[in-house]
Amino acid sequence: MPDELTRRFLLQTGTLSAAAVHLGVVGNALAAAPATAHVFFSTRISAPALIELYSRINQDITGKVGIKLHTGGRHGPNILPRDLVKALQERIPNSTLVETNTFYTGDRTTTADHRETIRINGWDFCPVDILDEEGAALIPVKGGKHFTQMSVGSHLLNYDSLVVLTHFKGHANGG
Repeated sequence: MPDELTRRFLLQTGTLSAAAVHLGVVGNALAAAPATAHVFFSTRISAPALIELYSRINQDITGKVGIKLHTGGRHGPNILPRDLVKALQERIPNSTLVETNTFYTGDRTTTADHRETIRINGWDFCPVDILDEEGAALIPVKGGKHFTQMSVGSHLLNYDSLVVLTHFKGHANGG
């Protein structure tokens, strides 16, 4: 795989879901959402480009940091390139990859199966915290229009900041 992925390469190899990577940040995982969200987009999909995006938004990211991403089903092709995530994680002090088990049946339904899938997919280069491994917690939604509280994995309460790496994906069946 080349150092810098091109759109043509992504289309040819069927990893379109990784073609558009954006980095969103919520400083203090439990803080109220800002009035305006800032989204940064790069046409370059490479470790240096991801680190450059992170350098633009990391001023308020402090304490214990969770890096949330989709670790994928076993051998699943529709995941972010691990080398990008690893390069970023190595730059963020006191950081851990965070995930949740799936509600639908599969190889990430139970924590034990999920940990094996994480190992198979190569995400075990650093600590991985499965946020709902020990159940859920209810957190208030300040000024929520439809919800006054939200259920989250209880381990989320252990984090001061959350960096969310997402990729666009078009699931054949909605999860």
